[in-house]
Amino acid sequence: MFHPLRVRAIERLTDDSVALTFAVPPELRETFRHKPGQHLNVRYSVDGEEIRRSYSICSPATEEPSDPALRVGIRLVDGGVFSTYALKELAVGDLIESMPPMGRFVLTPRAGHFAAIVGGSGITPVLSIAATLLAREPDASFCLIRSDRTAVSTMFLDEVADLKDRYPDRFQLVTVLSREEQQAGLPSGRLDGDRLTALLPALLPVPEVDGWYLCGPFGLVQAAESALHGLGVDRTRIHQEIFHVDDGPNAPARTRAETPAHSSLTATLDGRSGTWPVQEGESLLETVLRSRSDAPYACKGGVCGTCRAFLVSGDVRMDRNFALEPEETGAGYVLACQSHPVTPEVELDFDR
Repeated sequence: MFHPLRVRAIERLTDDSVALTFAVPPELRETFRHKPGQHLNVRYSVDGEEIRRSYSICSPATEEPSDPALRVGIRLVDGGVFSTYALKELAVGDLIESMPPMGRFVLTPRAGHFAAIVGGSGITPVLSIAATLLAREPDASFCLIRSDRTAVSTMFLDEVADLKDRYPDRFQLVTVLSREEQQAGLPSGRLDGDRLTALLPALLPVPEVDGWYLCGPFGLVQAAESALHGLGVDRTRIHQEIFHVDDGPNAPARTRAETPAHSSLTATLDGRSGTWPVQEGESLLETVLRSRSDAPYACKGGVCGTCRAFLVSGDVRMDRNFALEPEETGAGYVLACQSHPVTPEVELDFDR
């Protein structure tokens, strides 16, 4: 369900990014209470077209905020309708509709040693994770390894510097610039798998880290995950969120499945069920949306996980999956936006 939130502040972070602060009305305080690392799915009509996008919350998850507000980071994407609108036209006082916070890329504050490897706007949810953890758990430490193109393109510089000042003994910051030399610190260049494999053991005791949080472009997250596996890190300690997957020549291949000649989908959403024929080539999400405009979705690219549903019966094949953990797919969850029927009848439950 979407709720209107008023834009309270717009802060320019870099030439191509902004932070939006939404005021949360008192009656929606509990509805919009977030966990560190979650995101908002927003929608807005631009030239008569409904646009939905997912943006991570960067503000800390405090227990009882005196003045409830949520802050998100938005970076301009080439051809991105909403990001262009947010940077060039959106004004303080405007209303944006948003679903309550959601997402499973979260860290519940607890004692331990945690680390993150982020690229570009991937800092956004990790900023909330680190700030919340350090403020609420005195026996926790956090190492942030971030990669950006240049210093002037780096989002949330002041906020990260503030964490370093407030928690000098518990917050470690390592910055790598891919297109600019630094006066001090690591040499410039991309953080690929080989470099991470050599770098991580020199920075911190890799086996003793209780949780790794990887966020950013597909290539960086994939390289970091591979490096951590090679260093013996158990998969259950690695959490990842991908912000964007290019469809260029180096993009991961899509899996395609032929739809049966006559297939039908039964779906349960908000306690109501319906059955509809699946048209040739459409995803199961598209099937539902033809009759139920309230079906949950945001990116439609297999990245955000908003359209996660439980496969009650039948069989499907997903084109892509960058949002669900192996435990979730093993338990029967699928991404409706990427799923196509393999059997003549399929049943999904969006409420589980």
